[in-house]
Amino acid sequence: MKNNSNQGIDSLIEIAIKVYEDRIPFNRLLGVQVKSLDLDQAVLGFEMRDDLVGNYVQEILHGGVISAVLDAAGGMLASVGVLNRMIGSPKDEMAQRLARIGTIDLRIDYLRPGRGKYFRARSNMMRTGRKVAVTRMELHNDQDLLIAVGTGTYIVG
Repeated sequence: MKNNSNQGIDSLIEIAIKVYEDRIPFNRLLGVQVKSLDLDQAVLGFEMRDDLVGNYVQEILHGGVISAVLDAAGGMLASVGVLNRMIGSPKDEMAQRLARIGTIDLRIDYLRPGRGKYFRARSNMMRTGRKVAVTRMELHNDQDLLIAVGTGTYIVG
């Protein structure tokens, strides 16, 4: 049996998953699906499609798709960190706080061409504070090759 604190966290994680998969239109367009999410790590996945190709000759993933998915993975983890600090707060206060979360810096290093049938983005929390959260992200293909890495800084306060 879970204690109330874990039930609160699980409930917030479910909300975050619903928001990032269903409520953000661009994530739906990209086909982003949350594979796992907890307080320390988020894992998102998506399949390669013709409309995500950036170089049609080489049939590789567009760099903008790579950065958008890594940003989504980092932003989702930053959101969960904020929600965790607010367990027990009124839902409208939590919603207002989530609405203010945004990317303030995003750095992406493209290491290999985005070849693959399926991609997985993983973010890990580096630091979460009252005003700023920092995450580290990686994108791997279906062969587990590291395609890109990134660091995201998010305003959370």
